[in-house]
Amino acid sequence: MANIAIDSIKERTFDAIVIGSGASGGWAAKEFAEKGLKTLVLERGRDVKHIQDYPTTNLYPYELEHRGEMTYEDKQVNPIANRCYAYGEDTAHFFVKDDEHPYIQDKEFDWIRGYQVGGKSLLWARQTQRWSDHDFEGPARDGFAVDWPIRYRDIAPWYSYVERFVGIAGNSDGLATLPDGEFLPAYPLNAVEDHFRRSVDRHFSGRHIISARCAHLSQPQPVHLQQGRVQCQNRLLCRRGCPFGGYFSSNSSTLPWALKTGNLTLRPFSVVHSILYDQESGKATGVRVIDANTGGELEFYAKVIFVNASALNTNLILLNSTSGRFPDGLGNDSGLLGKYVAFHNYTAQITAQYDGLLQYRTDGRNPAGGGYIPNFRNVHRQETGFLRGWAAAVGAGRYERRSRDGVGHELKDGLLHATLGNWGIHSHMMAETIPKASNRVWLDAQKRDQWGVPLLHISVDYAEDDWQRRQDYYEQMTAMYEAAGFTNIRTKDTPRRPGNDVHEMGGVRMGHDPKTSLLNSWNQLHLCRNVYVTDGACMTSTATQNPTLTYMAFTARAVDHAVRELKRGDL
Repeated sequence: MANIAIDSIKERTFDAIVIGSGASGGWAAKEFAEKGLKTLVLERGRDVKHIQDYPTTNLYPYELEHRGEMTYEDKQVNPIANRCYAYGEDTAHFFVKDDEHPYIQDKEFDWIRGYQVGGKSLLWARQTQRWSDHDFEGPARDGFAVDWPIRYRDIAPWYSYVERFVGIAGNSDGLATLPDGEFLPAYPLNAVEDHFRRSVDRHFSGRHIISARCAHLSQPQPVHLQQGRVQCQNRLLCRRGCPFGGYFSSNSSTLPWALKTGNLTLRPFSVVHSILYDQESGKATGVRVIDANTGGELEFYAKVIFVNASALNTNLILLNSTSGRFPDGLGNDSGLLGKYVAFHNYTAQITAQYDGLLQYRTDGRNPAGGGYIPNFRNVHRQETGFLRGWAAAVGAGRYERRSRDGVGHELKDGLLHATLGNWGIHSHMMAETIPKASNRVWLDAQKRDQWGVPLLHISVDYAEDDWQRRQDYYEQMTAMYEAAGFTNIRTKDTPRRPGNDVHEMGGVRMGHDPKTSLLNSWNQLHLCRNVYVTDGACMTSTATQNPTLTYMAFTARAVDHAVRELKRGDL
C-alpha cells in the first residue's frame, strides 16, 4: 500500500476513483478491482496495514502507561474525541484529534472521525442488522422525508452477497421487521438474557429479544480463510485492530482482496478538495487532491467516481465541488445538498438487578454484546404520539464484589477474595430520528482548514419527538423488566450530543425526483450520473438498525450497476 509518484496525465487516469477507504469505500474498491477495473482509492489519512499497524493489539492493561485511561491534559485538549465510547489510550491513534480538522458547531455536535486507511471500520461496534420493507416504506407511509426509490427486494440479494463475504454471526429469527441473513452460528444469550427473552415472549405479543447479530467470524468459512482471517478469539479488543481478522474491517478483508487483483492503487495522505466537472459532457472527469504531506495539488481522472468519505465529509466534498453549471455544489440544483442530516438517538439507558439464577455465572466474552430488541413501536399501526420507534441492546452479567472494609489483613483478604453479586442487567436505546431541513451542514465563506478547504458548519439538533421516543423507551423497558422479575430498576439520561452516536446520515439523500433528492435508485447523482454516493450521506431516513451493513450492500449493488453502465457506454 505504498504511496505512488505520478507525473503524467496517463498515469493519473483510472477506470474508477473511490474517495475513502472505510467500510463502504473498501467494498467499492473490492468490487471494482475484482471486476477488472483499474481503481484508485484516495484516503486522506495515513496508511494502516493489517496486523503490522495495530500497535496496542496485544498489550496487557499494565503495559499501557495509564491502564487505558486518557490523561487529564488530553481530556482538556480533546473533549470531542474523549466523549466517544471507543476513545482510550489503546485506540487514540485511530481517532482524529479535536484540532486536527476543525469544524464550526452552530449547534453542539460531536464529529467522530478516523482518518487512516480503513477509516472507522477499525473502530465500529460491528452490529449488523438488515432493514425491512417497514423501514424502506416508512417515509412514504408515515409522511416524512421523501419516498425511498428502492424497497427491500431490491437490496436483499446484496445483503446476502455482502454477509457471506464479511461473516455475520446470528440466528434466523423469522421476524418481518428484521429480515434474516446469511449467518454464521450466533453467540448465545446467557442465562439471564435468555430468561428475559422468554419472559418477553410470554407477556408481550409482537416483541422479541434475539441474539445480537455481529460481524464476527464465529465459524469461518472458506471465503474467510482465503482472506487470511480466522475465528474470532472473543478478546473484545476489537477497536485496537484485530490481528486475527476475527471481525470485519477494510484493512483485514476488502482492501487486501482488492490488492491481490493487481487492479488497485491505494494513495493515502490524499485530501480530496473537490470533484472536477466538465460542462460540455455533463460528467465528472476526476478529482482534485491536496497532498497532506507536501500541500501540493494533484488531479486524478476516471470514468466513474464513488464518494465514500463518510457522511459529513462526503457532503463537504460535494458542496465544495462548484462549477459554472453547479455554483452551489455538484448536482445541487434543488438546494437540498447538506440538508436533512439525521442520526441515531442514544441518550437513554436503563439498568436493573436480578437475584435469580444464581447457580449460573458468565463465562467468557461475547463479542456480540448480548441481546437485541428490534423496534416494535408503530409497526403495524400508528400507536404513539411520535413517528417511527426505537431499538435497544440488552445484556446481563454477574460481577465480582471486593470488600474494602477494615485495615491490614482484613482489607487485604477482602480485596483478594472476591464474591459474586446478583445479576446486573443493562440496556441502551438506539432511536430513529426524523430528517429535518433544519438539520444541515454548509461551507464557511471565509475560513479554511490547513489544506485550503472551507470549514464545515454543522447545525444538527434533537427535537421534541426525540424525547418522546426516549420516554417511551423508559416506560416500555421498565414494564418488560418488571415482568421478568428484575428489581432496582433505574433509568439514566445520557448527555450524548448529536454525532456521538457515530451514525450521522443524510445530506445527499436518495429519492425519485431531482427536485426533492440528490441521488436516484442506483445511488447516482441525478444530475451527474457518473458520480455515486454509497456511504451514510445517501440515506433518506435512518430506521433504528445499525447502518454499516446497509452501506456495504448499497455499495456492492451500485458498483455492479456502474460497471454494467460503463460496458454499455452509458457513463
